[in-house]
Amino acid sequence: MTAVELFVNGTLMRGLALHANLAGADFLEACETAPRYRLYSIDNVHPGMFEVDAGGIAVPGELYRVPEAVLIQVEAGEPPGLYRGPVHLSDGRVVQGILYPRALAEGIHQDISSYGSWRTYLRHGARQAALNKCYGSVVRKA
Repeated sequence: MTAVELFVNGTLMRGLALHANLAGADFLEACETAPRYRLYSIDNVHPGMFEVDAGGIAVPGELYRVPEAVLIQVEAGEPPGLYRGPVHLSDGRVVQGILYPRALAEGIHQDISSYGSWRTYLRHGARQAALNKCYGSVVRKA
């Protein structure tokens, strides 16, 4: 059975909602992408990452060796729109990763690239986004 190296940067990471879908995969390392991606919050449920020509950030995440059977289960459990594609890591490797179509993110969802990661956004930005949604933009970051 073949396996792929898979970069994840959202709900599949250790301690997050869909990590159990990686049962049977081997955690290899924490790593980050080359600074060529933007990160969006898709309805505060999961991140959406896509490659850009300019203005990208390095997105931290986790790298796994994923057997084919586990990969099928991972892809079946992913939210709509996410897909597997090439991701450039900061050390020059190109591995498979979970991406989101730019056309479904820009102008529709919140760009959270300034937070630097999905985990940081969950700790700080998601609460702010929820307050803004309830009370409008009058609520400011402390």
